[in-house]
Amino acid sequence: MILKKDSLTLGLILGIFAPFLGLFLLKIYKFGVFTFKETLQYIIVEPGYKTLSVGLSVSLLLNALLFTIYINTGKDYTAKGIFITTLVYGLVVLSIKTFF
Repeated sequence: MILKKDSLTLGLILGIFAPFLGLFLLKIYKFGVFTFKETLQYIIVEPGYKTLSVGLSVSLLLNALLFTIYINTGKDYTAKGIFITTLVYGLVVLSIKTFF
């Protein structure tokens, strides 16, 4: 099972894809009637990128959940990979909020 592995690579992979799942869930919740293409166009064209930065911030909560699960089960290398990707995503969100 995937939860029993302890690997930095697995943590990086999980940390990269969890925020995309969060954005997908945000799309379904907030933009349910629109297609993915229309939603993406709105997020990119919107002045200030508010929806994008909010979506990325909320989607990072999935990384926090995964990080907590792997820390509590003693899978430190996987948690380290998730933490690294969370920091990278966090810097992207911070730069979007600061510079755009």
